[in-house]
Amino acid sequence: MKLPRRLARFNKVVTNRVQGVYAWIVPPWAVILHRGRRSGRAYRTPVLAFRQGGTLVVGLIYGEDSDWLRNLRAAGGGQVVRGGRTYELGAPHVVETDAAAELSRLPRVARAYCRLADKQMLADLGERIGGFGRGRTDRIG
Repeated sequence: MKLPRRLARFNKVVTNRVQGVYAWIVPPWAVILHRGRRSGRAYRTPVLAFRQGGTLVVGLIYGEDSDWLRNLRAAGGGQVVRGGRTYELGAPHVVETDAAAELSRLPRVARAYCRLADKQMLADLGERIGGFGRGRTDRIG
């Protein structure tokens, strides 16, 4: 199931600002740190993200057209903050939900959420890097 882009735009303007306050410290929420493809501006996007070993799994409930995913693809990766810790994030790849073997190893609730989406974004978690806080977007990419 893919949610309408209209809802994605609303979330981008309203909901993400609220979620951004707590998403970086409350798993399974995470904050994707990325740079705009054209503007070069630093962005922080809260997402529900599940860790499976060294892989981050994000259900693409709005599809592959999300700006954060397009920015990560263009840059070949980015950073993610989850549980108050910042990690390098490898180049994302998108797989059909039925083909995502990582889902079978996720907890039941996480698996149920991810199965709402037709596709999943998978990216390797790299090394932990220091610091995250307001105004620290200078470290992105």
